[in-house]
Amino acid sequence: MSAAASLPVGNLLREWRQRRRRSQLDLASDAAISTRHLSFIETGRAQPSRAMLLRLAEHLELPLRARNTLLTAGGFAASYPERPLDVPAMEPARRAVELVLRGHEPFPALAVDRHWNLVLANAAVAPLLAGVAPGLLAPPVNVLRLSLHPEGMAPRIENLGEWRGHLLERLRQQIAASADPVLDALLAELEAYPGRASAAPRDDLAGVAVPLRLRDGGGRLLSFLSTTTVFGTPIDVTLSELMLESFFPADDATRLALGGGR
Repeated sequence: MSAAASLPVGNLLREWRQRRRRSQLDLASDAAISTRHLSFIETGRAQPSRAMLLRLAEHLELPLRARNTLLTAGGFAASYPERPLDVPAMEPARRAVELVLRGHEPFPALAVDRHWNLVLANAAVAPLLAGVAPGLLAPPVNVLRLSLHPEGMAPRIENLGEWRGHLLERLRQQIAASADPVLDALLAELEAYPGRASAAPRDDLAGVAVPLRLRDGGGRLLSFLSTTTVFGTPIDVTLSELMLESFFPADDATRLALGGGR
């Protein structure tokens, strides 16, 4: 059981409200309840209904996993299922992910879970992993560790400081939204790697996006822009946490090198 799951429901609700930087007045107004009633819920003097907890969770924009934890703390059954992507009920979602990844070839694309562990990847990803230490490719493969570890892809990333700064900032934002202790530990690990993060753009994409400039196994310099895709209306915890990372060529040389044509 997580530390959050062991908290009384009122304490847990107050912790999330403070993390979201919301006052009792703001949250109570949005949820159409009195500030007094919300205060009573947070102090344990009132027992919230299931519907009330879901309403408050909605206004706090809690992830589905956190909503389940809040319900459990309140004495109710979890509302959102959590199923592996390879079970029959998730087959349509898995097929959709595979279709997106394959359709992005010859450019790299991959799917990761909430802790940035690799779930699926298309055929264009493997050639970019030349020279990576075998231990970093042992499941579960964490793609942030793979990117920034000195025995991973880091030595071949030309703009490592800039790319590292981009990834660490994304991770910090994810931690702020999820309060996930596993991500906290991952951030501490990544920050301890050699090198410094830098947000200073140094190329013609300045002010547009942070590129990934990577040398492949043959020494060719490839330049990518990345996009993140998530499912729009998930009601399954696993699906709500899945992210599809797609890399597009940022210049003609990269597009031609990977067989993208004109």
